[in-house]
Amino acid sequence: MTAQIILASASPRRQELLDQIKVAYRVNPVDLDETPLPNETPLDYVQRLAAEKSAACLAQLGDSLPVLAADTAVVLGDLIMGKPKDREDALAMLRQLSGKMHRVYSAISLRGREHGQAVSITEVTFRVLTECEIAAYWQSGEPVDKAGSYAIQGIGGVFVESISGSFSGVVGLPLFETADLLSRQGIGLFK
Repeated sequence: MTAQIILASASPRRQELLDQIKVAYRVNPVDLDETPLPNETPLDYVQRLAAEKSAACLAQLGDSLPVLAADTAVVLGDLIMGKPKDREDALAMLRQLSGKMHRVYSAISLRGREHGQAVSITEVTFRVLTECEIAAYWQSGEPVDKAGSYAIQGIGGVFVESISGSFSGVVGLPLFETADLLSRQGIGLFK
């Protein structure tokens, strides 16, 4: 199948979501410093990173295909929770999320005929987690490379009491917003 876009991400989850809506893509991940800027809001943070990723990929390839990039952040209050540095960092994040509502911000950036951006913000509420569950979850290996140290589409889904917003946005690529941006660029879905 001929690629319709370049995906500036190595995330298997984003690839699965594009496969779900039948968009053909080539993968070209970019590596950027993902440190938040001083006083940067979570919204500005995810929008900036998604835009920087799509711009870096386009500059790298000089390709004629549109470039899709995304960034997802788990946010508790104003605290941006990235991927855990180690076991202790992951356990600390999960303890902080336990019994609370947090938001997941997912920004997408599509550079083609024009530059389009969109953001999905989803509220996720965790039930209270026990120390045994937190430790066992770390042992599963799932939290290692996940923002906020959990995967809603995996074992971590058992921690979610409720969700208000986009499930696919929490996974890492909000499909409603992605489909809208793709269609504006003339990229057909479900082919």
